[in-house]
Amino acid sequence: MKISFSKLSTIFLSLFLAVATIYLIARPGANILVSAPINATINAEVIDVDDSSVEDLGAVRYGTQRLRVALSDGREFDAENELRAQVELDKLFKKGDSVVVELPENVNNDTVLFARDYWRIGWAVALFALFAVLLCAFGGWTGFRALFTFFFSCLAVWKILVPAVLNGASAALVSFLTVAVLTAVIVFLVAGFTRVGVSAFLGSIIGVGVSLILAWFFSFVMYIDGATMPFVQQLVNANADIVSLRNIFVGSVILASSGAVMDLAMDIAAGMAEVRRHNPNVGFKDLFLSGCRIGRAVVGTMTTTLLLAYSGGYLTLLMVYASEGVRPIDFINTTLVSAEVVKTLVGSFGLVLVAPFTAFAGAFVFSNHNRD
Repeated sequence: MKISFSKLSTIFLSLFLAVATIYLIARPGANILVSAPINATINAEVIDVDDSSVEDLGAVRYGTQRLRVALSDGREFDAENELRAQVELDKLFKKGDSVVVELPENVNNDTVLFARDYWRIGWAVALFALFAVLLCAFGGWTGFRALFTFFFSCLAVWKILVPAVLNGASAALVSFLTVAVLTAVIVFLVAGFTRVGVSAFLGSIIGVGVSLILAWFFSFVMYIDGATMPFVQQLVNANADIVSLRNIFVGSVILASSGAVMDLAMDIAAGMAEVRRHNPNVGFKDLFLSGCRIGRAVVGTMTTTLLLAYSGGYLTLLMVYASEGVRPIDFINTTLVSAEVVKTLVGSFGLVLVAPFTAFAGAFVFSNHNRD
């Protein structure tokens, strides 16, 4: 049986991706920048609770919650849960909860453990397993490959992008290169080394490249230095001489919007392939216009999707401004909201521009070759 070049290339790419995934799993993570004693953590069950030292301060609580916890090996210890009147950090445990506790090296029966957080790994694994089963059941072999690329993308960000940036590399450049690699892997693994894949890849990369330039320019002229991102202070304290916050902000913008850009480019390229399949003699101009029309039909909903995705991340911030009666023109001008405006609009720029870029690339690729 003759195997087409597209299928053969997909097999080789799958094997390469498997080897790369194994390499990333074995590869060490980021270098530790802050030397601090870290106790081992273990899952434990709360078997008794004492809230007598916990005080209610309005909507928050303050004090020490005393617990009795049982480890999986049957040992029982006293534990403490410090409440700091910080609603985003504090947890009030109850009997039967599964929690994470710190276990010092030299532990005895009188050791008091520290309860850090809820144990969520079990349910997280169950949720991922459900997602994997649903994806593979619906998508078949394509769904399995999508799951594979999902796992590879997580590893690439954690094992390549993050360590490189912490070691002093440009976050914007590393993010762009990471997006380029992930786009190539995902597009060609799904579409194969076909004209559809080439068109979608070229359109995506050009769109992300333009987003990179726009993010740099508007973050500079609007004085967005990246200080509004979560946990920035801890990062600066750990690595103040290396990390460029604006670089990280620009990298986060293109990383966050790259998935939507890739999706739109693939939709347009696949639509143009159908046009060419039904009309093999269609020329460059007609193919380009068809691609643009396909893009116009999709880009409206995609930009709104991107807006809603970003808005969900700062909904509480908008609620705070609304509850205080702050005018929209005033809170839009704040650093926090302006940073989100740049994220949203630059990502939307990439979506809008990827349509003509992909249409042009697809028209060139399809109109200059014979039919598949």
